[in-house]
This record gives sequence, structure tokens and C-alpha cells, in this order.
Amino acid sequence: MRLISYLLNLAYCLLLAVVSPVIFYRVLILKKYRSGWDQKFLGSLPERDGNQPCFWFHAVSVGEVLQLPPLFEELASQDPDVEFVITTTTHTGYAVAREKFPQHCVCYYPLDFSWAVSRALQRIQPTAVFLVEMELWPNFVLAADRLKIPVSIINGRLSENSLRGYQKIRALVRPLLNRLHLIAVQTETYADRFSDLKGNSEGIHVTGSIKFDGIQIERDDPLTNELRNAFQLKASETILLAGSTQSPEERIALDVYLEARKQFPQLRLILVPRHQERFEEVAGLVKRYGLPLIRRSHQSRDDVGAVLPFSTNDKPAICLLDTLGELKACWGLAEFAFVGGSLTKRGGQNMIEPAGFGAAVMFGPNTWNFKDVVDALIQHQAATVVQNQGELLDILTAWLEDPVSARSQGERAQAFVLNQRGATSRTVELIVPLVKPGEESPCDRAA
Repeated sequence: MRLISYLLNLAYCLLLAVVSPVIFYRVLILKKYRSGWDQKFLGSLPERDGNQPCFWFHAVSVGEVLQLPPLFEELASQDPDVEFVITTTTHTGYAVAREKFPQHCVCYYPLDFSWAVSRALQRIQPTAVFLVEMELWPNFVLAADRLKIPVSIINGRLSENSLRGYQKIRALVRPLLNRLHLIAVQTETYADRFSDLKGNSEGIHVTGSIKFDGIQIERDDPLTNELRNAFQLKASETILLAGSTQSPEERIALDVYLEARKQFPQLRLILVPRHQERFEEVAGLVKRYGLPLIRRSHQSRDDVGAVLPFSTNDKPAICLLDTLGELKACWGLAEFAFVGGSLTKRGGQNMIEPAGFGAAVMFGPNTWNFKDVVDALIQHQAATVVQNQGELLDILTAWLEDPVSARSQGERAQAFVLNQRGATSRTVELIVPLVKPGEESPCDRAA
């Protein structure tokens, strides 16, 4: 296996040489990826002191980070001595993790060079490592195996596209999967896919999706109310929120909003781009439309509720949520929710959050990353698929003309979300025995 590690290092170095011009451009010109280089390349994560049990959770980006709070709460209630270390891959994930977990160690995940992953594991000395959803890197798994540190996947998911990709390198993936302590997945479909790759079903458990357990359902939330005041939204206004959007979905949302508002002047629009680096681009787009704009980032908490002289235009301001980690609460403002990344080739974004608030949810046809959730929502008549800008306008207009039908769909969506809860408890039941080795785990009972 050491030979495999050396070959992987060589492959990574060659790949790095090929993409280095792009990296330098993004670092020097776009000013991205400027932090965490020592942690990523050298594995210089903070050295942990003490002998307390430690769980290392790797959450690639914001979506995975936001799954952790209910899990941490339940784990801490069962064993208050457990320490938590959170690593992320993206800068936005790191920023949100630092904000959400100031009491825990947050750092960047090491790149999959053998020296980096080995040093990171030796400095953290975790009792166990948990990969949220799926982030399988060969050198990391092999190094943890050599150090006898159990690695598991929790809240696992494996799309059809990912399955096809892994099948092409099955000879490498199968030994890695069989070194994992457990694989806790969201659905039976995912379990079957992991079994196919792994060659057996040992250690694979269906727990459901943790995302459902952390979903807010109450609109009278302090942060939601703060956002309502910040955006100067009135109780008489109807809110369309286009969230996790990519280009050109913001333009589509603006065009639909302006057309619908001719007939329904009480309509307001909130835009929430998926990526932080596009905040300025979207603000510029709104200004090119000649529309007034309220940006969340341009207000401090002391400014909330202040009257802003944003324009003499007779149209109300477009609201731009250009901060990290607040979309979850912002969905609570929306009567109508368009989930982005679905009219583009992204493959969709999380539609569970607006469903939890009982919003009338719609998204485009490209949602393969959330196929199981989408299929279930549609089966329960709890979401609407729009094929293009024209259909988005038609559906929005129909809901504005018949708000009862929109509310009914939202109620079905919220009921669906509530019925899916319980994955956190099932996941904790699987991983708590790792703190107490003498305790029989469900993995052992199933063996």
C-alpha cells in the first residue's frame, strides 16, 4: 500500500503542475484560496492536547457544515467529554464553521498527499474520523488505517453519476470502502450503490438524512425576523426568494419578478447567489436593471430596521442576501421559493430548507444531485418542477392568483419534512460506541 501512496503522490504532483496556472490566477488576480496553505499542503493542523476522546468531522463546504449542529448536540448530551474537530475544503465552509462552532477546533482538510494526511492525523490524534456525505481520498484512508483510526461515512449519498465514475476505478475504490468502519447512508438506493462498489453490504446502514433533523420549521425565528427588518419587508407583501442561484438564474428571477409585479405589486424579491465570489456580480446586475437594492452585508446589526433612502424609484428594493450561513433562516421569509442550480448544469441545491418552512417550492429539471428528495417531494405533491423561465412565470402567476393552492403545496412539503426526522439519533447510535469501545455497537450486532 505504501507503493500506492507514492504513486498517488506522483499523480497529484503532476496534476498540480498542470492546474498551477489556474491556481496562481485565482490566488493572485481573483484573491481566492489565500488561507490555510500550511494545513492543506503540510498537514499543519493544530496539535491537540490531552487524552479526551476526539471525533474529527470532515464537512466539505457550507451544506455539510450546517448538518453538524444537531449531531454535535446529541453526541455531547451522551458524552460531554468528547472533543470535536471540524475540517472543511472550501473557504466559505471554513468561514461558516468558524461562525457556527467557535468553541471547537476548525481547520482546513489536508490535501491527499501522504505526508500531509499522516501529519494531520498524528497532530489531531482523533478517536474516529467521520466524512459527511462522501469525500473519499485514498491516502487519507490508508494513513488512518495504518494508525488504526476508524474512518466512517455518515449521511452518505452516492449519485448515479458518481457511481459511474467510481466504477471506472473500482480496483482502487473497493479496498478503500472495505477499510471503512461503517457507511451510514440516507436511502436504500444509496445503500445498494455502496454495496455494489464495495462488493458486500457489511457495515452499511440506512439512517435517513440528517438534513431533515436540522431543518427549521418556525418562521418566528430571531434571525428570520432580523432579516425581515433588514430588508424592510412588510406584512402585506408577498416574498419570492430565489436561493442558491447560479448565472443566469438571477437574471431569470429578475425578469419573472418584474413581469409578475405588473399584476401583483405586493410582490418582493430576495436573491441569494450560491457562491460568495458572485455577490458583487449580482449586485451589479440589479443596478443595471435600474432597480434599487438592499444588501445585507452593507448593514450592521445596529442598522436593522433603519430606513434606507435607497431610491426615488417607484419600485421597491431588490433584496440581496450577500452573507454566509443566513440562507437557512432567510427561507422563512418566503411564500414562494425557487431553488437554484436547477436551471443550470449544477444538479440542484438543497430544497429541504424551504420545504421545512412550508414555502411553495419550485425548481428546474436539473436536480440529479438531489434525485431521491426531489422524487419524494413530487410523489407527495410537495414541489413543482419548472422547465424554463416561461414556466417559472406561469407557476408564480398561478400561485399569486390562487394563494390557497400555494399554501396547500407548502403544507404538504412541511409535513413530508417532519415525517423524515430521526436520522441524527440513528447515526449517533452507530458512532457513540467508538468512544466506549467495550459497548456493543449496531455494527457488531448486525455482523
